Amino acid sequence: MMRICRFLTKDQPKPRIGCLNEQKQVVDLSLVDVHTIQHVLDPATRSSLQARVKAENPPTHPLAEVRLLAPVDHQEVWAAGVTYLRSKNARMEESDFSATAYDRVYEAPRPEIFFKSMPSKVVANGEPVGIRKDANWNVPEPELALVMDSNGCVAGYTIGNDMSSRDIEGENLLYLPQAKMYDRSCSLGPWLVLGVDEGTVRQWTIGVIIRRRDTVVFKGETTLDQIKRSFTELAHYLFRSQTFASGAVLLEGCAMGFIFFMVSGPCDRRRSS
Repeated sequence: MMRICRFLTKDQPKPRIGCLNEQKQVVDLSLVDVHTIQHVLDPATRSSLQARVKAENPPTHPLAEVRLLAPVDHQEVWAAGVTYLRSKNARMEESDFSATAYDRVYEAPRPEIFFKSMPSKVVANGEPVGIRKDANWNVPEPELALVMDSNGCVAGYTIGNDMSSRDIEGENLLYLPQAKMYDRSCSLGPWLVLGVDEGTVRQWTIGVIIRRRDTVVFKGETTLDQIKRSFTELAHYLFRSQTFASGAVLLEGCAMGFIFFMVSGPCDRRRSS
């Protein structure tokens, strides 16, 4: 398993690609000819990367002295919805006009997939996320994210926050793009994890902490084995009739949509996943 990142240093303001070593240092991969996330996703590079790092021993930086960026540079971010039973139930309860659509898509062969963000609008771990000024009910959605190469194969995983304006989405299903896509509505990272199979990932947990004025109003987590569809299936549908020369990221949906009925109200602008 490798943990890949994009990072900045004080002396080198141009983003670089690195990996975390056992000493919790960031190894600079530029000296082994890895300069973009696309290079990391390339199957040939991926298969030899660990051996090349060990053989060539590139320079390292203390983790505390680098600024970690979101692990995307040219990758579009998409999202899959209604992938957990809980998320289906929550979406049906909040929607005035289109509740049955969520029920049908949960059972249908074709999943719900929608565009989320260009890479330039994705924020990094710890940076402020965006909240729509014309919405009254804004929620974070902690989600697993598949990171795929240009062939549509799952190359690695990261985590993301799919910020959503639930009152806009619930008012009318056709408002989904406005509820989901706006400046800083997506955060990812900081790590892109390589070399892990789907069975192992499904044993992981993902969680959220919501704070208001430094007070925790909700804390919860769920296991990823509750995702109904296989990762390969979701990747396959994203790549149908589409090409992604630099690869792509696909958020896997949120299992904790139901919790936001308990914590609706002004939302902390810090990343919550």
